[in-house]
Amino acid sequence: MKFLNTLTRRNLLASALLAFASLAAQAAEIRVVTSGAFTEAYKKLVPIYEAASGHKIISAYGASIGNAPDSIPSRFARGEKFDLVILSEGGLEALMKDGKLVTGSRVDLAKSQIGVAVRKGTPKPDISTVEALKQTLLNAKSVAYSASASGTYLSTELFPKLGIAEQMKVTAKRIMSERVGAVVARGDAELGFQQVSELIYFKELDFVGTLPDAVQQTIFFSSALVQGSEQQEAAKHLVRFFTSPAVAELVRGTGLDPASK
Repeated sequence: MKFLNTLTRRNLLASALLAFASLAAQAAEIRVVTSGAFTEAYKKLVPIYEAASGHKIISAYGASIGNAPDSIPSRFARGEKFDLVILSEGGLEALMKDGKLVTGSRVDLAKSQIGVAVRKGTPKPDISTVEALKQTLLNAKSVAYSASASGTYLSTELFPKLGIAEQMKVTAKRIMSERVGAVVARGDAELGFQQVSELIYFKELDFVGTLPDAVQQTIFFSSALVQGSEQQEAAKHLVRFFTSPAVAELVRGTGLDPASK
């Protein structure tokens, strides 16, 4: 399997070299900040892109929304400089409205769903139906959910829709500046809710599944150019790589669905 993965990576890199070597003679530094759900795909794609293009990517990470010190809105509020942002559509549109991003530069990269995980070796609860999910939430002694887009959906829409908002104020906790999986892995919460792509890489967790379709929220994670950036052409080139057919399977393997067909 490791050998096959190596071959796949080599084939992917070869494809990338053919398609994206055109700007290698104009090597640039591209400053990118990305939110959690796209992080695993991003970390796999960036080294391939750097080798193919000659560009250098300077990376930062943070939640799409919220006021945590490392959240993307907080970074912009402090005046941190970037050429490209990748975050949930809600967070992106808020920054666009504030004039931080270039109008019309949004490109959808991937779609993500909300999943549930428990600590490895503990019983997997039933979330197969909306009613089962409700009972699982009510029975849990502690629940952890993201401070970003998925967590906002849970606390402001899903919990009220299930009629358990008051109970969740006691047992559920919004996790700031840390992945939900880490909280569940060390035993600080029974259940963890976050984007699938942020849960499946924790070896200490058992992935339970995604929310029932009737209450699932599919979130687009999108890129946009930053207003005032001096590397907009290089950033556009990077976005074309992220959305190219050559990398679609790699993106899918991180728990996301590529947005482009």
